Formats: sequence, C-alpha cells, structure tokens
Amino acid sequence: MKIEKTFSVQAPREAVWQFITSPEQVAPCIPGCDSAEQTGESTYKASIKVKVGPVKAKFAVDIDMLEERPPEFASYLTKGEEGTKTSRLKATSTLALVQLDAENTEVTYTAEINLLGRLGKFGSGMMQKVADSIGNEFVNALKEQVEKK
Repeated sequence: MKIEKTFSVQAPREAVWQFITSPEQVAPCIPGCDSAEQTGESTYKASIKVKVGPVKAKFAVDIDMLEERPPEFASYLTKGEEGTKTSRLKATSTLALVQLDAENTEVTYTAEINLLGRLGKFGSGMMQKVADSIGNEFVNALKEQVEKK
C-alpha cells in the first residue's frame, strides 16, 4: 500500500524540519501514537495503536533513519509487530521539505507499507481508507502545532 501526501505549512522550512524530526514533538500528531523516543543517533522506537474495522492492534515499531539531508530530505525504514505477533508491518518512507517563501513550506511524504498477518487480511481498499484518514489527521495536527508557534 502506498501513501502520498503533500501539504503546506505556514512556517519557515527550518522550523518545520526541527518539529517534524523531533520524536517528542511529532508523536502527539500521529493518531494512535502512545510514545516515541530516540534510542540512538538515527534510531527511534514508538508504540502505535491502529483500529481497522473491528480489529484493534498495538504495534511496537523500530524506526531507522536511512538518509538525512537537513532541512530538506529524510528517509526511514520502519519495522514492527503487534504485541501478540499476529500482525507485522514494514514501511519505507520519505520526507521532503521545500521552502515556498520566507514563511511557507511545502511538505511531501510518501510511505510504502507492507502489512502481514491479521490486519494484512483486510482488503487494500479498506486499509487505504484507514491510512488516508490517519494521514489527514496527522497533517491537521502537525499544521496546528507548527503554525501556532
């Protein structure tokens, strides 16, 4: 499943970069994210709850930064599994920031997500709708937090 979002934030690129690459700041913007922490120079851990139809799952994920070019680009590899190990996920994602003018930044993120196990059994249409909804909630929360500063 592929997710792509492009949106604008009313803030300079450096401010958006600082916010979006800080686990403590960005985690509350991610729907279902209970916690996120940096565990190494380019590694992170997070706990994320997901609900798809009647199925609820809580994933423990490890995130590895593959490439970083501040303040314009980063790519990540995310791997995780549900506590009961009945679902697993693997995602490769990218983040690109383009300065539109002194006070506006365009953010583009993409993610290629593979979901196996009980959540992977749901049709791609249903999973895509859930992913799009989570993505929209994330964008709205991120914009609200960054633009109020």
